[in-house]
Amino acid sequence: MREFANERERVMALLAHWYSNEIPAIRLRAVDEIPYFRLMEIIREIGHLLRKDIRLELRTSYAISGILLYVFSTIFIVYMAFQKIQPNVWNALFWIIILFASVSAIVKSFVQENGARQLYYFSLANPISVLLSKVIYNILLLLALSLLTWLGFSLVAGSPVKDTGQFFLALLLGSIGFSITFTFIAAISSKADNNATLMAILSFPLVIPILMTLIKLSANALRLMQDTAVQNDILILLAIDLMLLGVGLALFPFLWRD
Repeated sequence: MREFANERERVMALLAHWYSNEIPAIRLRAVDEIPYFRLMEIIREIGHLLRKDIRLELRTSYAISGILLYVFSTIFIVYMAFQKIQPNVWNALFWIIILFASVSAIVKSFVQENGARQLYYFSLANPISVLLSKVIYNILLLLALSLLTWLGFSLVAGSPVKDTGQFFLALLLGSIGFSITFTFIAAISSKADNNATLMAILSFPLVIPILMTLIKLSANALRLMQDTAVQNDILILLAIDLMLLGVGLALFPFLWRD
């Protein structure tokens, strides 16, 4: 170890060492605390995690294959049972299929994330990035499934939809609402050893308002009812989606640390 001639030289050497090692870290933390840079970092993490989920799904394809089998077999059974489906029955059956397909698609969002992998993600990514990447991935998946279900129903039973734009908006808002709800509930369920009973109990009161508003909105698109307050229904659905997303973003970091 180097010997110093006097106390002043030793103090100056210690200050120089601290400045060279600590100041860059302090500057880096200061940069990370700027909202713009934190937002850019979260967006970058979401992109990486989203690509990871898509690659894993394309590599295995078990979930998508099972869901597609469920959707098209259900459509075929409904067609064989009813032959001709009335518009009100078409509307109800469509959302029942979408609901159960959503549960099947999202319930395993965190199953593959075992303890070791969660610890690895915890050391690399922001928990908000993890949740948002799962939500975005599930939105894309549910929207694709909804469009395929609509196409399958239209091929075998015709399409009673009169307002295509409004019905597509209902599909988009429904995919967002189901994705946010079931993704956060799946995260809670994963902490309880993927307890299906817990997921059903927590999901039921959250899904019912979304489902009722979607049925009303799609019924108006099918011209089963003349509702002049369609914009209010859309705003209610958006408010429910944003409220659920806000609750998920506020609580998921605490759940992620557990």
